[in-house]
Amino acid sequence: MEFPKFLLGDNTDYPTAIFVIHTEYPRFIINLENDEVEWLEDFTQEDEKELEAEAENLIEQATVFYDREISRYEE
Repeated sequence: MEFPKFLLGDNTDYPTAIFVIHTEYPRFIINLENDEVEWLEDFTQEDEKELEAEAENLIEQATVFYDREISRYEE
């Protein structure tokens, strides 16, 4: 089974949080309420340097995904 690149997450312990889960490498969860990112991968220092620019792009994609999903709910 293939999963979507991004998923919305919800948790009643964090009622104001807006979680977006990125399911492909590098996997992460971002809370759009405060832009806190939890990486689900272990990176070497070399990996971190290579992923710096990509991470910024992926976080922007997560925000665009969330905006798109919310607009679809409102329709």
